[in-house]
Parts: sequence; C-alpha cells; structure tokens
Amino acid sequence: MTGQIEGIDITVPPSGSGCVECDAAGGWWVHLRRCAQCGHVGCCDMSPNQHGTKHFQSTGHPFIQSFEPGEDWFYNFTSEEMYEGGPELAPPHAHPVDQPVPGPSGRVPADWQQHLH
Repeated sequence: MTGQIEGIDITVPPSGSGCVECDAAGGWWVHLRRCAQCGHVGCCDMSPNQHGTKHFQSTGHPFIQSFEPGEDWFYNFTSEEMYEGGPELAPPHAHPVDQPVPGPSGRVPADWQQHLH
C-alpha cells in the first residue's frame, strides 16, 4: 500500500497507549489495534470487549494497524484483507514496550485466559 489511500490518514497520532474504552471503564485487553483513519486505539477481537471491531462498526473506518511493538500489518474490515505493511502512520507506532500483554498491569484478572474470545 502506497500513496494516499481512502480511509488512512498518516498524519493522525494514536489516541493513547491503551484501549480508549477499556481505560475509561478500568478494563483490560490482550492486544491493541489502531484505527488508521482517526487514531482510535482499541482492543483486539480476542479481548473481552473487542473495541477495535466495535469502532469499525460504529464509524465505518475500514483500516486498522497492529499497535503491538514489532508489528506493522494492516487489516481492512471492509474487504477482510490483511496487508503485511503499508504507509507509515504518525508516531508512536506501538504501545510502550514495558506495557505487558495482556495489559495493562494491575487490571488483568488471574483467570484472564477464560475471558478470551
């Protein structure tokens, strides 16, 4: 993916270092996903609340990028296609490396694996 792509804004920074909705509710997540259009950071579909997908469903913003350190893949919800890379979005490109997975620290229940989707 190169050049300008409808649904991707390379100038918008991420909304924070964790899932917006989980942080607001005191929840936790497994992995994080970043909306490539507005920067919303939401949790993945394995997470209890699946806020990344819910963001797409409520906004129609088609592309997400992994917000995990060392990963740069994109996913297009509309076409259900994965891309091994794409345009470089505004930094930062991942949550802090010292943030545990699942995370954040102190909010993940001991039986977290029983809560996965």
